[in-house]
Amino acid sequence: MAIIGSIIKGVIDVTGSISTENNPIENQKKVLHNLLKKAKNTAFGKYYGFQRIIESENQQKAFQEKIPYFDYHKMQEEWWYKLHEGLEDITWPGAPSYYAISSGTTGKTSKKIPVTDDMLDAIRQAGIKQVTALSNFDLPSDFFEKEIMMLGSSTNLQKKEDHLEGEISGISASNIPFWFRGYYKPGEEIAKIDDWDERVKHIAENAKNWDIGALSGIPSWMELMLKAVIKYHKVENIHEVWPNLQVYTSGGVAFEPYEKSFNALLAHPITVIDTYLASEGFMACQTRPSTSAMQLITDNGVYFEFVPFHPDYINQDGSITEDAPVVNLEEVEKDKDYVLLISTVSGAWRYLIGDTIAFTDVAKAEIRITGRTKFFLNVVGSQLSVNKMNDAVQEVEQKFDIELPEFTVAAVKIDGEFYHVWHLGTDEKINIDEQKLAEALDESLKNANKNYKVARSKALKGVKVNLIPMDVFYEWSGANKKKGGQVKMEKVMDDEKFTDFEAFVKKQLA
Repeated sequence: MAIIGSIIKGVIDVTGSISTENNPIENQKKVLHNLLKKAKNTAFGKYYGFQRIIESENQQKAFQEKIPYFDYHKMQEEWWYKLHEGLEDITWPGAPSYYAISSGTTGKTSKKIPVTDDMLDAIRQAGIKQVTALSNFDLPSDFFEKEIMMLGSSTNLQKKEDHLEGEISGISASNIPFWFRGYYKPGEEIAKIDDWDERVKHIAENAKNWDIGALSGIPSWMELMLKAVIKYHKVENIHEVWPNLQVYTSGGVAFEPYEKSFNALLAHPITVIDTYLASEGFMACQTRPSTSAMQLITDNGVYFEFVPFHPDYINQDGSITEDAPVVNLEEVEKDKDYVLLISTVSGAWRYLIGDTIAFTDVAKAEIRITGRTKFFLNVVGSQLSVNKMNDAVQEVEQKFDIELPEFTVAAVKIDGEFYHVWHLGTDEKINIDEQKLAEALDESLKNANKNYKVARSKALKGVKVNLIPMDVFYEWSGANKKKGGQVKMEKVMDDEKFTDFEAFVKKQLA
């Protein structure tokens, strides 16, 4: 009998049952008030008159009226650069202990996002919320005695002056509680290996020494690791190595595009739980099994605002226009795409994180990630968001019974006419006419998006599809940023990036 597991499960069940009913709207009002109160004496707080906002009759409205929108570059150029000059109390009291390095999904230039001690505490508290939510899932007691494979970025953080730098998953893993370290795999020694391929090699070599019950990480890199373990041990699926694997905690991107290829690595289905941990904070996690949506964490150091996702409000570089309207949580509508803005205990204010979301349940504040503002394909009025592209690719997978976990697309001018050129990634040896795939993809998008259908009757001449091996996507990430960790493949590219990508593909396939 799993005695320790029974005790842990009992504590989680009791904690979940005595948790007070969530009131997301009231939670958010309190979070905003606390953020303003704590940061009122910072340089940012004094400049924008936080004290007057606190004293106003409607803090949310006054906050919207007084503070402009910021993206990373604006925040860095106007405020955060002062932190690198050794100044304190700039946008949050004191100075950050860490900086999360993020190359994002759009280029080689790394961002350095402040991570304060208050943010680390907020991430830990969000993790506890996620663990207590496991009481809603039908998991046996012995699950809580198994080990957890957390496949993030390296925990070998770089010392820079008075702070440490690394990706957010590496920062989080390096700050795990002492009581959790016995469950944490691949363990501190392997987790510190910087080189992704070398780290995966060590994981594969040690895999049978561990009793893994849960996985956590970004789907694309998780799949690559699982394939390496399967290959090393010459088995058919990962359950032959880790028979007690029962849960996968996904994060960072929508899991649905990877579902078919991920399940092919298993002997039987496992519970998939979505999370939303970004370099800027822990935004949401799935709290119940009857949905794949995630609940916004509304009471824990992050204040959310939402800009309707409409072409008139989105600039070519993915930023939002200064006159873009904004709504708070009590004003959102179900199934409508929004650009996410956050204000946080790391001193980000009305900050464009770059993600788009939609609410699946407004009362529960449950969302799903629908894409990125920079991955909005609208060169010829097609108005395609990533979630529409994901849905179309999944339909093609089902129609042709193939696995297509990765893709990238661009609007390309060929002989004076615009085409959408897709590169679809697959490791299957298939004999399917690429023209038929293009026709199926085109038809799916026409049925799902009236703007795309109109564009296809006018300026958008057609669709072209190229099938390429999955390794090409991984190597592209390695060549342009790095492998593993928080790195995600860019779904939509501009002309210059796509030209470079096609040249890279040609070289890889030569």
